[in-house]
Amino acid sequence: MTVQLDRHYLVELQVSAERVSQLRRIIAAHLRHWSLELHIRPVCRGVEELLTNVHRHVGDDNNCVVELRWSGRHLTVSVADNGSEMPRLLSTGGGLSRVMALSDSWGTCRTAEGKVVWFTRYAKEPRTVGLVPSAPLPGVDEFRRHPVAVPDIVPETTTASGAAPALV
Repeated sequence: MTVQLDRHYLVELQVSAERVSQLRRIIAAHLRHWSLELHIRPVCRGVEELLTNVHRHVGDDNNCVVELRWSGRHLTVSVADNGSEMPRLLSTGGGLSRVMALSDSWGTCRTAEGKVVWFTRYAKEPRTVGLVPSAPLPGVDEFRRHPVAVPDIVPETTTASGAAPALV
């Protein structure tokens, strides 16, 4: 199987609680399509944190752009919005702390329209496992060449006293 490298997905949306859950499902579908199932949960949680921050700090009426880019080695997720306030990593935890914990790297940068917050995860190209020709188990061929005689099975009987007869 040849994996198309540098896959890209972009969506523009107005942030709301309903849209966040819709976008989680869309991102999960894209990651499944790209054979990146192991990354669905952490990537969706990271996107949810970033969109929640946009909703909380920028507001509902602003558009944002969510972008996924997979190079075959790294998956980069970015959320751009038109808010002017740059996010900060708080010592008490919070959204960016969670994003940091779910990613290999993250960052922010100012843009002409506002800012972009991004994170990356190492997501190596999945390998497909081909069918392996069947090989006999060790010892099977030897057994076929020299079968072992199996003794006849004698049904067990009991004596009048209820004890099993002695084997001779």
